[in-house]
Amino acid sequence: MKPGEIRQKSQDQSEQELRSLREKLNSMKFDMAAGKVKNIDDLRRTKRDIARILTILREK
Repeated sequence: MKPGEIRQKSQDQSEQELRSLREKLNSMKFDMAAGKVKNIDDLRRTKRDIARILTILREK
């Protein structure tokens, strides 16, 4: 997700996206502990997207 896409969304939409990404991250952590995750890049990408959303929300 690019910063421009996040900035175009309303605050409510960004917060909803943040919640869904956090849920996804938690499920990925459990899957990784169980040995089901083979692509670690998705985990990193999700963390970066969360950080981007939080940064832009703090800017507003």
